[in-house]
Formats: sequence, C-alpha cells, structure tokens
Amino acid sequence: MAISNCFIGCNKELKEAEIALIGLPYDGTSSYRPGSRFAPNAIREASYGLETYSPVFDADLEENISVCDTGDIELPFGDVKRTLSMIYEKTKSLSDKKVFAIGGEHLVTLPVFQALYDKFPELYVIHFDAHADLRDDYLGDTLSHATVIRRISDITGFGKIFQYGIRSGTKEEYQLIKKHNTLNRPIDDIKKIIGNAPVYLTVDLDVLDPSIFPGTGTPEPGGYTYIQLLEKIRNLHDMNIIGCDVVELSPHYDQSGVSTIVAAKIIRELFFILGKKNV
Repeated sequence: MAISNCFIGCNKELKEAEIALIGLPYDGTSSYRPGSRFAPNAIREASYGLETYSPVFDADLEENISVCDTGDIELPFGDVKRTLSMIYEKTKSLSDKKVFAIGGEHLVTLPVFQALYDKFPELYVIHFDAHADLRDDYLGDTLSHATVIRRISDITGFGKIFQYGIRSGTKEEYQLIKKHNTLNRPIDDIKKIIGNAPVYLTVDLDVLDPSIFPGTGTPEPGGYTYIQLLEKIRNLHDMNIIGCDVVELSPHYDQSGVSTIVAAKIIRELFFILGKKNV
C-alpha cells in the first residue's frame, strides 16, 4: 500500500506501479558528519513545495509516471551487515519493479545494486559524486560509504563503471581512476559502449557545489551547479536505467531547507528518467 506521507505524486498501489520508491535511513559509517538518516522523510515533506509537473520533461508524476512510495525500511544501528542484508532483501522483493532508493549514506547503494545485479548481471553503473569511493577500506573497514564503488567494482569489474564530478580521493584512488579510465567520459561515448544494456544510476548529492548544497555530510568545494547536474541527467534519458538512488543529504546542516528542496527536485526529475516509456 502507498503511505500517506509519500513523495508528492507517488501514491500508486504497488501492484500497479512501474517504479517502487524506498527510503533507506542509515548513516552508520558516515566518516565526517552524520545525519543522512533523516533525509528520506525530510525529502518527502519538501516535495510538497514542488509541482508534480516537470517542464524539463513536459510530464507529470500523476499522469505520466506510476510510482509507489513504499516508505522507509526500519533499519538497526550498529550492525552494518544486517542492515545491508535487510536492504538487499527488500530490494529483491521489488525486483519486478524499477527501484528508486533514497538514502541515507552512500553505502546503502551496495545492497540495492547487488539485488538488481542478481537479476541483471550485465548491469552498468553511472556514478555522480564528489568523492571516488574507491578505497579498499576505511580505517580497516571494507564496508563504508568511502568504499562503496570499490565493492561494486568487485562485482562488476571496473569496465562497467563510469564516474562524474569526482574531485576528491586518495592517490591510490586516482591511480585506479586513471588505470581504468572511469572518470568524466563523454556521455555519447558511454552510450555507444552500453547500448541498451541495463544501467544503475547512483547520485551522491555532494556532487553539487556546497555553495548551493551545504546540507551534506562531506562537503567538497568545486562541484556542479544544479543546472549542470540536471543537464547531465537529461542526457541519460534514452538509456535503459532500471534502478537509481539519491544519497547523502544531511538536512539539518542547511537550516534554510534549500538543500532538501534541491534533493527533492532532482528526485522528481529522475522519476522521468526511470519511467521514460510513459513520457
């Protein structure tokens, strides 16, 4: 059943929906400033400051897209592996839908991706972020928001990962980026590589410059503007994106609420990428 405090326009019954929205309120490995566990509900509330209509796609959430907001998964704190397992099982139960996850920190991407990869083993990854997230471990822990893309590379290999907006990482991470040519490749080039193969899209909101998006746990100057990120997203419209997440909003670091409404608007536009056959 859809929930009463759902994202605007996302109140379809699950059995009727093309897209299943899930909230993943977890920030147990945040390495600098926690708080992203509060993002899913803050984003839902902020979404009611938006219209359901997108002039960018000339489409409406209530008319052209079928989304069920299934609510948040109730996750334990202090048990990373159990948390990841619960997210995996929930995503697995929704794998007949296109899955859209709202974090939470970036580690929540791993089990969502894994569940979809089990169904689509040819799955590619497009990754927007300020940080490479390619560490093999962070302070000895191999499961961290700083290692999530490295763990995904263990599953897919580096040849199926394409990264955009990265401007922070260790020397070793940048060596991996250069070795495998993962960074900022022209969208038209990766479209030729991927073709109609399924794609998983992960958007860490700290890809945006903190001068316009301060509400995040690890802000990194030098990022995209909202319009620049939107143009990148629009260029993905004809790709076969079967799953997506938006992560790393920490709403209480921006008391103006602007970061939260930016996150909500990005999510609204991304719905039209996933549900493109109706747009």
